[in-house]
Amino acid sequence: PHVHEALASIHFPACSKDAEKAEERFAFEELLILRLRALRERALLKSRKAPAISCDVPLIKEFVRALPYTLTDAQRKSMWEIFSDLERPRPMNRLLEGDVGSGKTVVASSAILLAVRGGYRAALMAPTEILARQHYETIARTLAPFCIHVGLVVSSEKRAIESSDVLVGTHALLQKKVAVDNLGLIIVDEQHRFGVSQRAALVHGSALMPHFLSMSATPIPRTL
Repeated sequence: PHVHEALASIHFPACSKDAEKAEERFAFEELLILRLRALRERALLKSRKAPAISCDVPLIKEFVRALPYTLTDAQRKSMWEIFSDLERPRPMNRLLEGDVGSGKTVVASSAILLAVRGGYRAALMAPTEILARQHYETIARTLAPFCIHVGLVVSSEKRAIESSDVLVGTHALLQKKVAVDNLGLIIVDEQHRFGVSQRAALVHGSALMPHFLSMSATPIPRTL
């Protein structure tokens, strides 16, 4: 029904069927607007250039063998989908969803390894210092066999900013004095806890737009 008719019917329906039709009309409109916005953003991303990071299969096999546990099928599938995106010369914009403790960080670590070995730096931003430190310790331990240098940037501590291949931190990563040049991959954990402008600040000034990976245990509509 027309918007005026639906607006009247949803408040003062002549019968339950009219109310249902009006509700369906507004639900469809909301989903349509979200979908059109997503398509527009996707088209804009496709127009941007990103570093094409090739998938080094022997390196990834070595990475998997070095882990003290066996990856799940879901982790393997997620890794290869991310690797396929990284190989394209346009920005990845992917959401990695999984419960707390499901191994999202190890999947992200594999992407970081490819980015660094491909000649680029990576950054991971988390909403709290505790979470940032957890990611820092996990990534540093996971990538230690590959001589990847990991730096930490939180309000109370800034470690190895200049010499690191990967910077892990909180909002402190957004400070002007923390310049991350040659950035090929950005990972944001629980990105709905950051503002749009905050996320955009990480890529400001880059000639090539870095690939973007969002991790979340609780994705919300804005994240999607």
